[in-house]
Amino acid sequence: MYINLTKYLKSFLLVFILFFVNCFNPFAPKIDQSGDEGLVLTKQQSPEEVLKNFVYAYTFKDSLVYADLLDSSFVFVYFDPNLGSSGRFVSWGRDVDLKTTGRLFKNFETITLIWNTTIYQIENEITAEYSKTLQLNLFGKSGDFNLSGNAIFNFALSPYDKKWRITRWKDESHM
Repeated sequence: MYINLTKYLKSFLLVFILFFVNCFNPFAPKIDQSGDEGLVLTKQQSPEEVLKNFVYAYTFKDSLVYADLLDSSFVFVYFDPNLGSSGRFVSWGRDVDLKTTGRLFKNFETITLIWNTTIYQIENEITAEYSKTLQLNLFGKSGDFNLSGNAIFNFALSPYDKKWRITRWKDESHM
């Protein structure tokens, strides 16, 4: 009788564990299906949802979420006042941006990003452009940095998975 009880107990435990492993992952972020404004992942069904996921990626320093925000043709553009006699615009592609953002995530303990005002937005069915003001605060061992400014984002709707992604980010922030 003791052997049968142990066998049934092991079987029950195995079924119980398999059931919960397949149904619940405590480490997976929630997907926003309620329209709530909290820090949850969205399905990127609009440029606004992409920007919500952008905040999520920066807040939780999640490079996988961040990578999914960027289109394969992504370009980051910023003005470097230290180049040339009066400065110039510099750009890089998706691969360099992912490496740079990964280093940013590793070097700061706390990152807060707040989108403030939408200056303008232009949208159609497959592309969009948003100009947003922002506040970015970086706190870490190498110091605390507060940036504010403007970012212009271009978005495109992927025909493959119907997700919006960023194709271009022109940073107009001030240190």
